Amino acid sequence: MSFEVDAEKLDEAGLVVLSLTLHDGCLAWKNLDFDLIDRLYDKGFIENPRNKRKSLVFTDAGLHRVEALLRANFAVD
Repeated sequence: MSFEVDAEKLDEAGLVVLSLTLHDGCLAWKNLDFDLIDRLYDKGFIENPRNKRKSLVFTDAGLHRVEALLRANFAVD
């Protein structure tokens, strides 16, 4: 790429995409780049993703943040 990517915006988009696979209230499939998932963990939006499970766990902060992002960017008025 000949341009720099805004990691913050990428993280927000990744959080939204992960939320599309939510199941059992707070679980989502690990289906994104591991660096992005690590950044979401560092920000406190998901629990530690370094385990043998195929899904990750959203924290309460992550669930609140993704709801705010979805409302701000994709909600129909």
